[in-house]
Amino acid sequence: MAFRIGQGYDVHRFAEPAEGRPLMLMGLRVPHDRGLAGHSDADVMLHALSDALLGAAGLGDIGLHFPDTDPAFKGADSMILLGRVMSDLRSGGWRVVNADVCLIGERPKLSPFRQAMRERVAPVLGIPVEDLNVKATTTEKLGFTGRCEGLAAQAVVLLER
Repeated sequence: MAFRIGQGYDVHRFAEPAEGRPLMLMGLRVPHDRGLAGHSDADVMLHALSDALLGAAGLGDIGLHFPDTDPAFKGADSMILLGRVMSDLRSGGWRVVNADVCLIGERPKLSPFRQAMRERVAPVLGIPVEDLNVKATTTEKLGFTGRCEGLAAQAVVLLER
């Protein structure tokens, strides 16, 4: 039996309000005055999680699998991309043991959405809801996240083969 730990990190700036992009976090549309800018739906939390999963399995990163130079991924739903990542992991004999995902930014507050996020993503990972942790932190108004210019996310996963 083999175990591997992976970590992921992602950042997206906020889009201009006129762009009308929704804010997608952990596969949910979260009410906010601006969405995140990106080639796909810019779900910063799912991108960090996907990178952690790919890294733990030694499969590179999401930029390798879903390049932003490929028009096929323009506006892509990150839940679908996560499903493809999980398919690759399962093909390699890996299963997720647990995952921890952290949003970094001053707002929005995740408390009202945390459980729904866990319930939406845990089945895709093939784990019980209690094995997926979702949390958030601020940077005490420091840096680009503190100035509300964008959001960052970190994720850590444990895989077992």
